[in-house]
Amino acid sequence: MSFGNQGARVWRKTGEKEMPKCLKSSVKYPQSVMVWGAMSAAGVGPLCFIKGRVNAASYQEILEHFMLPSAEKLYGDEDFVFQHDLAPAHSAKTTGKWFTDHGITVLNWPANSPDLNPIENLWDIVKRKLRDARPNTLDELKAAIEASWASITPQQCHRLIASMPRRIEAVISAKGFPTKY
Repeated sequence: MSFGNQGARVWRKTGEKEMPKCLKSSVKYPQSVMVWGAMSAAGVGPLCFIKGRVNAASYQEILEHFMLPSAEKLYGDEDFVFQHDLAPAHSAKTTGKWFTDHGITVLNWPANSPDLNPIENLWDIVKRKLRDARPNTLDELKAAIEASWASITPQQCHRLIASMPRRIEAVISAKGFPTKY
Protein backbone atom coordinates (compact mmCIF):
# COMPACT_ATOMS: atom_id res chain seq x y z
CA MET A 1 0.00 0.00 0.00
CA SER A 2 1.11 3.52 -0.60
CA PHE A 3 0.23 6.37 1.72
CA GLY A 4 1.01 9.60 -0.10
CA ASN A 5 4.56 10.76 0.50
CA GLN A 6 5.03 8.44 3.49
CA GLY A 7 6.21 5.65 1.20
CA ALA A 8 5.00 2.09 1.00
CA ARG A 9 3.55 0.24 3.96
CA VAL A 10 3.15 -3.52 4.17
CA TRP A 11 0.75 -5.57 6.28
CA ARG A 12 1.78 -9.16 6.75
CA LYS A 13 1.60 -11.94 9.27
CA THR A 14 4.48 -13.03 11.50
CA GLY A 15 6.93 -15.13 9.52
CA GLU A 16 5.93 -13.69 6.14
CA LYS A 17 8.66 -11.05 6.07
CA GLU A 18 10.81 -12.64 3.33
CA MET A 19 8.08 -14.50 1.42
CA PRO A 20 8.08 -13.59 -2.30
CA LYS A 21 4.32 -12.93 -2.28
CA CYS A 22 4.93 -10.18 0.30
CA LEU A 23 7.70 -8.47 -1.64
CA LYS A 24 7.47 -6.07 -4.54
CA SER A 25 10.53 -5.41 -6.62
CA SER A 26 11.52 -1.91 -7.50
CA VAL A 27 13.75 -0.72 -10.28
CA LYS A 28 15.99 2.26 -9.70
CA TYR A 29 16.59 2.92 -13.40
CA PRO A 30 13.73 1.35 -15.36
CA GLN A 31 14.12 0.25 -18.96
CA SER A 32 12.65 2.57 -21.55
CA VAL A 33 12.03 2.33 -25.24
CA MET A 34 10.91 4.68 -27.98
CA VAL A 35 8.05 3.39 -30.11
CA TRP A 36 6.38 4.53 -33.33
CA GLY A 37 2.89 3.36 -34.23
CA ALA A 38 0.05 4.31 -36.54
CA MET A 39 -3.70 4.27 -36.09
CA SER A 40 -6.85 5.07 -38.00
CA ALA A 41 -10.55 4.68 -37.28
CA ALA A 42 -10.09 1.11 -38.62
CA GLY A 43 -7.49 0.09 -36.02
CA VAL A 44 -3.74 0.08 -35.45
CA GLY A 45 -0.77 -0.79 -37.63
CA PRO A 46 2.47 -2.55 -36.64
CA LEU A 47 4.80 -1.00 -34.08
CA CYS A 48 8.36 0.12 -34.70
CA PHE A 49 10.81 0.05 -31.79
CA ILE A 50 13.33 2.82 -32.36
CA LYS A 51 16.99 2.58 -31.43
CA GLY A 52 18.78 5.86 -30.82
CA ARG A 53 17.64 9.31 -31.79
CA VAL A 54 15.22 10.10 -34.58
CA ASN A 55 16.42 12.41 -37.32
CA ALA A 56 14.83 13.11 -40.70
CA ALA A 57 16.56 10.18 -42.42
CA SER A 58 15.62 7.64 -39.74
CA TYR A 59 12.05 8.98 -39.61
CA GLN A 60 11.72 8.53 -43.35
CA GLU A 61 12.93 4.93 -42.96
CA ILE A 62 10.18 4.39 -40.37
CA LEU A 63 7.65 5.91 -42.76
CA GLU A 64 8.86 3.68 -45.59
CA HIS A 65 8.96 0.42 -43.65
CA PHE A 66 6.14 0.91 -41.14
CA MET A 67 3.80 3.73 -42.15
CA LEU A 68 3.34 2.61 -45.75
CA PRO A 69 2.47 -0.98 -44.77
CA SER A 70 0.17 0.39 -42.03
CA ALA A 71 -1.58 2.62 -44.55
CA GLU A 72 -2.00 -0.34 -46.90
CA LYS A 73 -3.50 -2.42 -44.08
CA LEU A 74 -5.73 0.31 -42.70
CA TYR A 75 -6.83 2.08 -45.90
CA GLY A 76 -6.16 -0.20 -48.85
CA ASP A 77 -6.47 1.96 -51.97
CA GLU A 78 -8.37 4.78 -50.23
CA ASP A 79 -6.79 8.19 -49.85
CA PHE A 80 -5.92 9.32 -46.34
CA VAL A 81 -4.46 12.33 -44.55
CA PHE A 82 -1.41 11.71 -42.37
CA GLN A 83 -1.04 13.49 -39.04
CA HIS A 84 2.10 14.00 -37.03
CA ASP A 85 3.43 16.78 -34.84
CA LEU A 86 6.11 19.31 -35.69
CA ALA A 87 9.08 17.44 -34.24
CA PRO A 88 12.20 18.42 -36.20
CA ALA A 89 12.38 15.07 -38.03
CA HIS A 90 8.72 15.43 -39.02
CA SER A 91 9.00 19.01 -40.27
CA ALA A 92 12.32 18.62 -42.12
CA LYS A 93 12.27 19.63 -45.78
CA THR A 94 13.43 16.17 -46.81
CA THR A 95 10.51 14.61 -44.91
CA GLY A 96 8.08 16.97 -46.66
CA LYS A 97 9.61 15.91 -49.97
CA TRP A 98 9.21 12.24 -48.98
CA PHE A 99 5.48 12.76 -48.44
CA THR A 100 5.15 14.69 -51.72
CA ASP A 101 7.06 11.99 -53.61
CA HIS A 102 4.72 9.34 -52.16
CA GLY A 103 1.58 11.37 -52.88
CA ILE A 104 0.54 11.50 -49.22
CA THR A 105 -1.33 14.50 -47.87
CA VAL A 106 -0.12 15.69 -44.46
CA LEU A 107 -2.47 17.53 -42.12
CA ASN A 108 -1.32 21.10 -41.61
CA TRP A 109 -0.55 21.18 -37.89
CA PRO A 110 0.26 24.60 -36.40
CA ALA A 111 3.21 25.06 -34.08
CA ASN A 112 2.44 25.22 -30.36
CA SER A 113 -1.04 23.84 -30.96
CA PRO A 114 -2.84 21.89 -28.27
CA ASP A 115 -1.87 18.26 -28.60
CA LEU A 116 -5.07 16.88 -30.06
CA ASN A 117 -3.47 14.08 -32.04
CA PRO A 118 -5.69 11.08 -31.15
CA ILE A 119 -2.72 8.73 -31.08
CA GLU A 120 -1.55 10.48 -27.89
CA ASN A 121 -4.75 9.25 -26.24
CA LEU A 122 -4.08 5.80 -27.66
CA TRP A 123 -0.59 5.81 -26.13
CA ASP A 124 -2.20 6.69 -22.80
CA ILE A 125 -4.48 3.64 -23.13
CA VAL A 126 -1.43 1.48 -23.88
CA LYS A 127 0.42 2.87 -20.83
CA ARG A 128 -2.58 2.23 -18.56
CA LYS A 129 -2.71 -1.38 -19.76
CA LEU A 130 1.00 -1.69 -18.89
CA ARG A 131 0.62 -0.52 -15.29
CA ASP A 132 0.35 -4.03 -13.89
CA ALA A 133 3.09 -5.46 -16.10
CA ARG A 134 6.40 -5.84 -14.34
CA PRO A 135 8.93 -6.35 -17.14
CA ASN A 136 12.46 -7.05 -15.94
CA THR A 137 14.23 -6.83 -19.28
CA LEU A 138 14.00 -4.72 -22.39
CA ASP A 139 12.63 -7.72 -24.31
CA GLU A 140 9.91 -8.21 -21.69
CA LEU A 141 9.04 -4.51 -21.90
CA LYS A 142 8.77 -4.70 -25.69
CA ALA A 143 6.62 -7.83 -25.47
CA ALA A 144 4.32 -6.13 -22.95
CA ILE A 145 4.00 -3.06 -25.18
CA GLU A 146 3.27 -5.24 -28.22
CA ALA A 147 0.61 -7.19 -26.30
CA SER A 148 -1.00 -3.98 -25.05
CA TRP A 149 -0.94 -2.49 -28.58
CA ALA A 150 -2.39 -5.68 -30.08
CA SER A 151 -5.30 -5.52 -27.64
CA ILE A 152 -6.40 -2.11 -28.97
CA THR A 153 -9.67 -2.61 -30.82
CA PRO A 154 -10.84 -0.85 -33.97
CA GLN A 155 -13.79 0.40 -31.88
CA GLN A 156 -11.42 2.18 -29.47
CA CYS A 157 -9.63 3.82 -32.41
CA HIS A 158 -12.93 4.80 -34.01
CA ARG A 159 -14.14 6.42 -30.76
CA LEU A 160 -10.94 8.47 -30.50
CA ILE A 161 -11.25 9.67 -34.10
CA ALA A 162 -14.97 10.39 -33.68
CA SER A 163 -14.21 12.53 -30.60
CA MET A 164 -12.08 14.99 -32.59
CA PRO A 165 -14.87 17.48 -33.43
CA ARG A 166 -15.76 17.72 -29.70
CA ARG A 167 -12.11 18.16 -28.78
CA ILE A 168 -11.57 20.90 -31.35
CA GLU A 169 -14.76 22.64 -30.21
CA ALA A 170 -13.51 22.51 -26.60
CA VAL A 171 -10.17 24.05 -27.57
CA ILE A 172 -11.91 26.82 -29.52
CA SER A 173 -14.29 27.48 -26.62
CA ALA A 174 -11.37 27.58 -24.18
CA LYS A 175 -9.52 29.96 -26.52
CA GLY A 176 -6.50 27.67 -26.49
CA PHE A 177 -6.41 27.21 -22.72
CA PRO A 178 -6.46 23.69 -21.23
CA THR A 179 -9.51 21.50 -21.73
CA LYS A 180 -10.59 18.22 -20.18
CA TYR A 181 -8.97 16.46 -23.13
